[in-house]
Amino acid sequence: MIHLKSEREIERLRASADLVGRTLGAVASHVAPGVTTAELDLIAETFIRDHQAEPAFKGYKVGDEVFPATLCTSIDDEVVHGIPNDEPLQEGSILSVDCGVLLDGYYGDSAYTFAVGTLSKENRVLMTTTYEALMLGIGQATTGQRIGDIGDAIQRHCEGRGFGVVKDLVGHGIGCDLHEDPQIPNYGRAGSGRKLKTGLTICIEPMINRGSAGVRTEGDGWTVKTADSLSSAHYEHTVVVRPDESEILTTFRYIEEVLKELPYKPIAEVVYG
Repeated sequence: MIHLKSEREIERLRASADLVGRTLGAVASHVAPGVTTAELDLIAETFIRDHQAEPAFKGYKVGDEVFPATLCTSIDDEVVHGIPNDEPLQEGSILSVDCGVLLDGYYGDSAYTFAVGTLSKENRVLMTTTYEALMLGIGQATTGQRIGDIGDAIQRHCEGRGFGVVKDLVGHGIGCDLHEDPQIPNYGRAGSGRKLKTGLTICIEPMINRGSAGVRTEGDGWTVKTADSLSSAHYEHTVVVRPDESEILTTFRYIEEVLKELPYKPIAEVVYG
């Protein structure tokens, strides 16, 4: 069942989305070689609770599995759902940080891929392409377009540059539940799928692999890795479908204020599809 949001509900979502962005900004200032993802997780949880909200992921259940942390921290060939641990981050790695909050009954959700130190050219191109794909997909999220238009824009952009588009994992609706209908795949055929209506709130989150699209889940029941052990990047925004131009509720501004060098092109350089 799809629930279109009123402007009042969107304002609530906007507040949650802003808190996610500020949390990722707090995390950004600590991402460096030698830091552990467990340390980043504690920073995020403390920041969220200090702002009278709850971590959305901690305690989240899928079947019998319960996610144990505030952040999903996925390194190099980990696509998504990596569990924070005490292993120090290594120079040259890429780190996807996915964060969710529950504030006043509404969820916010966003993800960002960080450079840990100096990146290889291959990983920098991967991250730039994934970010561009996010913005191209968002550009299709307007009233009257279809879900397939979002996936087609992402898939064309990434596969056209030789990258694998993960098909086993998708974006989603969001509101009073973290994961609502509809699902938002990062692949598809233009003009296909459900028609987008004004007030629909969705999370668009391309997960793009440097090699093949194949993935596998580790024995912890959560961590998803690339099948060929090549690196993967992941960016996510929470978006409202609007008549003329989709509205992005989450923001990377707080991250960008911390980082001296962005691992992707600034928004102004991305041409919407």
